[in-house]
Amino acid sequence: MPAVFTLPLAVREDDIDRQGHVNNVAFVRYVQEAAVAHWEAAAPPDLRAAFAWVVRRHEVEYLKPAQPGDELVARTWVGEPSGATWERFTEVARSGGPVLATARTVWVLLDAATGRPRRIDPRMVQSLNDQP
Repeated sequence: MPAVFTLPLAVREDDIDRQGHVNNVAFVRYVQEAAVAHWEAAAPPDLRAAFAWVVRRHEVEYLKPAQPGDELVARTWVGEPSGATWERFTEVARSGGPVLATARTVWVLLDAATGRPRRIDPRMVQSLNDQP
């Protein structure tokens, strides 16, 4: 089982929609923030400088609404890499409470200098799977 990276999140005022709960777009931002924070915490500086990531696909299931003032936590981990793509899973939950949304995201690795897709480097797999 890959290591799970955890990121605390706070609901911002501009996350709230007309229905009085966190907008779906904010959940997508939370998923992206968790992925970026995991990459920055786990990958060595040379890999962070040499590569960039773009999203190919987001699949989000919204289970329960988040409310103004909620303290949230995102838990994320990587799945299996394949060529230049890598799936990532994320759960967003209330701190100490239920899961509010789950996501599966497919990321594409790019060479930072050329912007072209690159195969997943084996050091990335080790770095992101070993991160506590």
